[in-house]
Amino acid sequence: MGVTAPHPGSMWNTMPAHTHDRRTECYLCFDLPDDARIIHLMGEPTESRHLVLANREAVISPSWSVHSGVGSACYTFVWAMAGENQSFDNLDGFAVTDMR
Repeated sequence: MGVTAPHPGSMWNTMPAHTHDRRTECYLCFDLPDDARIIHLMGEPTESRHLVLANREAVISPSWSVHSGVGSACYTFVWAMAGENQSFDNLDGFAVTDMR
């Protein structure tokens, strides 16, 4: 579990986008202005979808799903991981050019 606050002008919360073989990630976004949104990328890398989040909204991203997002303004988010794997350095990266 942790808290991430991108610096002003740095709106991506995770790049490169990635998946985790055995862990789900959950995010709760806050400190986002009312007129701003976060686009959370989801789905398999070759068949991605997106969710549009407002301030104080949360998302659960399954292990097989893309973990990445970008905001239209600065924001903060609390994240948590759950799963059988306790080694947090084993993300499965992929090139952004492979996303569809």
